[in-house]
Amino acid sequence: MIIRFGYVSTAISLWEASPSKAVTFARYSQLPEEERMDKLLSVTSINLENTKRMIHYNIAHDIPLYRFSSSIAPLATHPEVNWDFVTPFRDKWTEIGELVRAHGIRTSFHPNQYTLFTSPRPNVTDNAVIDMEYHYRMLEAMGLENEAILNIHIGGAYGDKAETIVRFHENFKKLPAHIKSITTLENDDKTYNADETLAACQKEDVPLMFDYHHHMANLGTMPLEELLPQGFATWERLGLRPKIHISSPKSEKTFRSHADYVDPEFIKPLIDILRGIGQDVDFMIEAKRKDQATLALVEDLSKIRGVKRIGGATLEWK
Repeated sequence: MIIRFGYVSTAISLWEASPSKAVTFARYSQLPEEERMDKLLSVTSINLENTKRMIHYNIAHDIPLYRFSSSIAPLATHPEVNWDFVTPFRDKWTEIGELVRAHGIRTSFHPNQYTLFTSPRPNVTDNAVIDMEYHYRMLEAMGLENEAILNIHIGGAYGDKAETIVRFHENFKKLPAHIKSITTLENDDKTYNADETLAACQKEDVPLMFDYHHHMANLGTMPLEELLPQGFATWERLGLRPKIHISSPKSEKTFRSHADYVDPEFIKPLIDILRGIGQDVDFMIEAKRKDQATLALVEDLSKIRGVKRIGGATLEWK
């Protein structure tokens, strides 16, 4: 069994490398009109440059997974701004995509918690579609739309989980087919557990993005020995290796919060199950220390007897 590892958005080991520098609409509105576009262009240019730095960091450390920041282009989906963030930076987008493909880095986006399809308010669904289109346009600009994924949660229950999941399936139809085809659904830590999310994935023919920490905070009834193989089967249409989100609790009292690093003992039961299944997977590390937590976990797990480190962030279990 082989497990590859990666991290989210920012390699904190790098100096001043955030790919998520922001421009608020309030700040944008205060600027003279002739300065507004320059501000958007300058911040986006920095975010793209820092994204490229992140990819180079991954190449140097042989880290095969990376989740792009959703905030590369500020105010890109704001109805009063809605600017063209692709054309002025076409070369930069292309360069990042070429680096990713040349080095076989698996990439993704994870739109924020407001991108959901369960709300009874039509404008929330409309905005979710707009946000998914924005993320797709970034992938398209990089030439990665056929190999990367967009991951979202189902959303809230609005007081009636059974009724809301029906509404989810109705609202999800509004997502353009080419975007839905690369969308995954993730179980959450409060509302839709892994069993329920798997059922939605099977109905919609989209992959299950299993989050182990969320699962432990919001247990379903299906044993993981049964749930995981069914979840892995949902990835077959895309022809991609199943991917799992990994983090560990900050404390027993704040169980849902992510710790700075991943406790190997917390995830060992999952790894034991994966070994029994014999499934190669990818782990996206969602710990607060990001790249440092990823490499620390790889180092910790590589010390286990029978585990061989075969790359900077890739392990093989014999």
